[in-house]
Amino acid sequence: MTDSINSSSSFLVAALYHFVSVPRFESLREPLQALCQDNGVKGTLLLAHEGINGTIGGPDEGVRTVLAYLRAQPEFATLEHKESRASKMPFLRMKVKLKKEIVTMGVENIDPNKVVGTYVAAKDWNELISDPDTIAIDTRNDYETAIGVFRGAVDPQTKTFREFPDWVRNNPGLHNKPKIAMYCTGGIRCEKATAFMKEQGFDEVYHLKGGILKYLEEVPQEESLWEGACFVFDERVSVEHGLKEGEHKLCHACRNPITAEEITSPHYEEGVSCSHCYGTRSEEDRLRYRQRQHQIALARKRGQKHIGT
Repeated sequence: MTDSINSSSSFLVAALYHFVSVPRFESLREPLQALCQDNGVKGTLLLAHEGINGTIGGPDEGVRTVLAYLRAQPEFATLEHKESRASKMPFLRMKVKLKKEIVTMGVENIDPNKVVGTYVAAKDWNELISDPDTIAIDTRNDYETAIGVFRGAVDPQTKTFREFPDWVRNNPGLHNKPKIAMYCTGGIRCEKATAFMKEQGFDEVYHLKGGILKYLEEVPQEESLWEGACFVFDERVSVEHGLKEGEHKLCHACRNPITAEEITSPHYEEGVSCSHCYGTRSEEDRLRYRQRQHQIALARKRGQKHIGT
C-alpha cells in the first residue's frame, strides 16, 4: 500500500517503517546505500534485526526505485510508506545504519509483532479522542510537541523516548479512564509504546495508524483537532495540514524548531543560539558555533552546501 501526494514540488519524501524479523539485516546495508546514492536519494534508513525505519527524499523516480527494491526483499514485501513533498532536497546525505533497534525505547522484549494496540484510521481519530472515556497521549519528545499537539492530549514532556516507560509507571492516573489513545509523527513509536502499555496492564490501547502525517494528509483542516505544526526530521523542520511545508526553522545550536517570532528574540543568532538554548550554552560554545557558521557562509558564497547546515 502506498499513499501519494500530488504537487509540483521538486522532491518526493517517503517515510517508512516495518517491524519484521530480519536476521540478515547487516547484509542489506551496502547494496541499499549504493542504490540510494546511484539514484540521487538522500536521508536515513535504520536496519535492525527487528526491521527497518527511516525517511528518504529525492527525485520521484529515484525514491520509487528504492521503495521497489525494498519491497522485492521477502521481509519487506508488505512495506507501507507515507509520501509528502519538499521544495528543496530535505536531506544532506544518505546514511544506512545498522542498529540494535529501529526505534529505541530501552525496554527489553517489546515486540510489536506479538502484542500491539488497536490501529485507528485517521478518519476515526477525532471520535476516539473526543470520547470522555479516552486519554490521548503524545509519545513524542518535548521539542516536537512544542510546536503542535492534538487538542486535549497529554504531553509527557519527555526529552527522549527512553523516558516514556518511566513516565507511564509514575502516572497511575492513566488508569482512571478505560481507553488510551496514542499518537506520534508517523506511527513507529506507538508500535512499541502501545505494546508497552499492554504489558503494563492497560486493556483498551489504541494508536493513530500512519501517525500525525497521515492525519494531516487525510483530515480536512476545518474538521481537524490538530493544533499547530508537526515537527519532521529533515530540513523542512515542520509540515502543516495537507502536508504543506511549515514556516519553522531549526536552531542549529540546539536542534529545536523556532518560529518567526522567536527569530526576533535578542537571543537568536543564526547557527549560534536561540531563546531555547541561550542560557544553557557558554560563551566558548557560542564562539565555536560562530566559527562553524562562518564556514557555512563561505560555503554558500561558493555555491556549496556545508556539512553542518
